Amino acid sequence: MSTTLLLARHGQTIWHAENRYAGVSDIGLTDEGRAQAEALGRWAAAHRPDAVWTSPLSRAIATADPACRALGVTPHREPGLRECDFGVLEGRTLAEFAAEVPDAAEAFRADPVSYPFPDAEDPVAAAARGTQALRRIAAAHPGERVLVVAHNTLLRLVLCTLLSIPLGEYRRVFPRLRNAAITELRLDEHGSAALLSLNVPCEQDRS
Repeated sequence: MSTTLLLARHGQTIWHAENRYAGVSDIGLTDEGRAQAEALGRWAAAHRPDAVWTSPLSRAIATADPACRALGVTPHREPGLRECDFGVLEGRTLAEFAAEVPDAAEAFRADPVSYPFPDAEDPVAAAARGTQALRRIAAAHPGERVLVVAHNTLLRLVLCTLLSIPLGEYRRVFPRLRNAAITELRLDEHGSAALLSLNVPCEQDRS
């Protein structure tokens, strides 16, 4: 029996608004991020997923909160969904790093898995951690639809793993998961995955 995972990146934070790596740093949402969380809550009220799981980081928990209130459920927290640790890039931009260590920045751009940032978590280990977390969630909810709120890089690595895409291509194949947009993934009991949609906004632009 398959499980549908509705993957959402957390709302915008101050660091993400400035294109800074947040990683495992616990950075709060901006006003825009809170508005994105509320939009996700309205989406959840309309689409009624059966359960909500989040990363343990506060930006993911805060993003999931309006959805949990709309559904009347308590979120499950999964440590394996935390964002990758970006080492020396925590709180910094890639441009700042490139200005200081251009060769290392260029190597990262060419292959971010073989040449991660100094002191960063091994992307292969992060991909395995996140993939195992999603498989645990799917196993706990056979035949159900589950909202999972997590992080940009971790989810892209996991998508590559589950869809048999080389990990080193994650930045090219999945340039960015939009804040609070929905990516729909189906996992069956054998571990096979199908990508049903990518980066679907919770709400149409009302401007």
